[in-house]
Amino acid sequence: MDTGNGSATGTPTPPEPDIWTIFRALRDARSTFGLRPSHVQTLQAMLSFLRPGHGDTVFASNHEICRRVGGIDERTLRRHIDRFVDLGFMERHDSPNGKRYRVRSSDGHCISYGLSLTPFLERASELLAAAQEMENARRDRIFLRKQILTRLARLEEVDPRNPFPNEARKVLRRKLTIAEYRALLSKTEAVCQAMSTVVDTPETRNLPANDGQTVRHHSRSEKEQIDSDSGHSAELPELRALTSICQEATSFTTNALGTWSDVENHARTLAPMMGIHSSSFDRALNKAGARKASCAIFIMLQLGNRIRDFAAYFHSITLGRRASEFNPAALLARLSQANGAAA
Repeated sequence: MDTGNGSATGTPTPPEPDIWTIFRALRDARSTFGLRPSHVQTLQAMLSFLRPGHGDTVFASNHEICRRVGGIDERTLRRHIDRFVDLGFMERHDSPNGKRYRVRSSDGHCISYGLSLTPFLERASELLAAAQEMENARRDRIFLRKQILTRLARLEEVDPRNPFPNEARKVLRRKLTIAEYRALLSKTEAVCQAMSTVVDTPETRNLPANDGQTVRHHSRSEKEQIDSDSGHSAELPELRALTSICQEATSFTTNALGTWSDVENHARTLAPMMGIHSSSFDRALNKAGARKASCAIFIMLQLGNRIRDFAAYFHSITLGRRASEFNPAALLARLSQANGAAA
C-alpha cells in the first residue's frame, strides 16, 4: 500500500528499482517458481500500467488488463493473480466497493486500493540471483555437452564401429540435468581412456643417452620456446585485447588475468575441459610458443559452436598444416569488428 511521496525524516528516498530488469529476471527464472509463459505475459501487462513516481499499485480494471494481455478471459486473469498472490509477488488491497483507485489527504498521505506489486519489486535481489543461477546452469550444460560431443567425434574417427558414440548421442537428444551431463561425460572419458593408446598416441621421441644430454635438451627446449614467442610477436595481440574480446574464456575464472603467465595458466586449465589433451597443449607450447598457444585456446572458446572438434582444430592451427597461417592478432581484430557490428 502506498504511504506517500517521501520520508518525513528527510532521509533521501532510494532510487526506484528498474522494474523491467526485475521482470526479465523472473521471466528467465519462471520455472523455479512454477510459472508458465502465460503468467509472465499477465505480469508484463500489469507492469505496463505503472508509471514512474506514481507508486507500485495497478488501478486498471480486470477488463483493461485482459485487453492488454491480449484478450484472455477474466477467469484466467483471476487465476493468474491468485498465483502471484500465493507466491508473495502481489497483494490485493480491496476497496469497500471493489473498485481500484487512490485517495489522497490534504497533507499528502494516500491510500491505494488495487493490486500492489511492491512485494515483487522488494524481491529484486532474490529474482536476479535466481536468474543468474539459471543462466550459469545453462552455460554449464552447453559446456558439458560440447565436451561430450568433442570426445564422441574423436571416438567415431578412431573407431567408427564403436557403438558407444551412437548410444551417447541418443541420450543427448533428451533434456539432461547437469548431473546427468557430468555422468555421461565421465562415462565418455572412461571410454576414451580405454582407447587412449589410439586416441592420444604420444609423439615418438629419441631418448637421450645420458643425463648430460637431458640437461642440454631441456635448455634447448626452453630457448626454443622463448625464441618462438619472440619470433611471432607481430602475430600476437595485446593482452588487454585478448581478455576483453574473449569473454567466454575469462568468464571461467574469478582471478584477474593481468599477465601472459596468468593467461597461459588459465589456458592450461581450459584445454582439458575442451577435450584437448595436456600433452597436445605442451607440444603446442614448445612449437608455437606459450602466448600463441594460449591465444588459440581463448579464441577457440570464443568461437564456440563454429568449431566442431576443439582438439582437431587446436592441433591444426598450432602443430598441423594451418599452423603457419594462424594469426591470433588478425583473428581477434575480425572478432572485434564482428562484435561491434552485432552491437
